[in-house]
Amino acid sequence: MAELKKGARITGTDRVKLATEIKTQYRKGASIRELAETHGRSYGFMHRMLSEAGATLRQRGGRTKARGAA
Repeated sequence: MAELKKGARITGTDRVKLATEIKTQYRKGASIRELAETHGRSYGFMHRMLSEAGATLRQRGGRTKARGAA
């Protein structure tokens, strides 16, 4: 996808393409913060785009110890 100007409105097919692209990257393990940095957009914008794209968002904090492990 072409470089987007910071703060530029993204509508129509460009928005659908971006949503699909970031959803794929997110599923492959990229964090929302990484996606925001890569695309020059805010965390909130990326979160909203992922939600619009129907992505299942991961829980905060990453992986934690299994229960009962010391």
